[in-house]
Amino acid sequence: MKFSTTAIHTGQEPDERTGAVSVPIFQTSTYANPGIGQSTGYDYSRAINPTRTALEKNYAALEGAEYAFAFASGLSAIDAVLRTLSAGDHVVAASDMYGGTYRLFSKILTRFGVEFTFADMTDAANIERAITQRTKMIYTETPSNPMMLLADLHAIAGIAKAHNLLSVVDNTFASPYLQSPIALGFDASVHSSTKYLGGHSDLIGGAVMTSNAALAEQVKFIQYAVGAVPSPFECWLLLRSARTLAVRMRQHCANAETIADFLSSHKRVVKTYYPGLRSHPQRELAVRQMRGFGAMISFDAGSLDAARKISESVRVITFAESLGGVESLLCHPATMTHGSIPAETRRELGITDGLLRLSVGIEDVEDLVADLDNALRA
Repeated sequence: MKFSTTAIHTGQEPDERTGAVSVPIFQTSTYANPGIGQSTGYDYSRAINPTRTALEKNYAALEGAEYAFAFASGLSAIDAVLRTLSAGDHVVAASDMYGGTYRLFSKILTRFGVEFTFADMTDAANIERAITQRTKMIYTETPSNPMMLLADLHAIAGIAKAHNLLSVVDNTFASPYLQSPIALGFDASVHSSTKYLGGHSDLIGGAVMTSNAALAEQVKFIQYAVGAVPSPFECWLLLRSARTLAVRMRQHCANAETIADFLSSHKRVVKTYYPGLRSHPQRELAVRQMRGFGAMISFDAGSLDAARKISESVRVITFAESLGGVESLLCHPATMTHGSIPAETRRELGITDGLLRLSVGIEDVEDLVADLDNALRA
């Protein structure tokens, strides 16, 4: 089956007992067992829940993976994968990535003896140079947050296999609709399902997808033992959202390409970062490993004052954290999503005080362009 058919039907078959075409919400914490040593397969909802089982089946199919695990947030999904490591292990991580991931790595996991080297992953040679005898994992994002840099997934997967390392990618910005890391050789793909997988800014969730059986066994145990799982209602909302993922992503991408062209030619924009622009240095890689350019755009307004005026002047677009919803969202990375990254590091990455990140929604694109134009003129 193709993507949309899979999204609508896999894990979302009509309920066998009632024929309901929407997966039931099994809002229960526990299950009746027939007797001692006997089980229906369901014992306690931290460990397993039928609504979550349906979601995980759906997500595995969308990502082209053998296994999928749902979590309470994107960060709890990332944390679960990193918990497969031990004290003394070393990770080569992308230098440009979500500030919350950087905070988890540098402020939490280092306290338990996991070490990190942050490398520019636009050049795979930087990864090779950062690998040590204690390296166990390569962790990347593509497109990256917020500079829209791309990592060559096929090349990185090859490096990981050559050194017997786990390869993990945050696939949130692309979604399974636009990018298939497992097919390109990666061990695991992680998502903040709050974003495009959820798509409506009404839930928090995360997911890990993998075809690595050994890794799957560890992640499943961590999911059960730590318990950072989504509620049945969140799982149901995510199943609902999967049904429209393809049509939403097509509109997101179409709008983003129009807006990126508008911003890149606007006299009050210093620079626009979007993989679909001819000016993007990695556009050819985007064409090769993605099925579209996505809906995330960053642009530099030139100064903090200009960024502030734009954020206060938009009317259709909402100034808020997060991304991937049907509504367009604008945020200021330096003070919001990447505020936990040291100022010097932000400057090295190009995250200036004038940088704004735009999550392009599925509104009428003419209204979005007009809103941005009015805000820039302000």
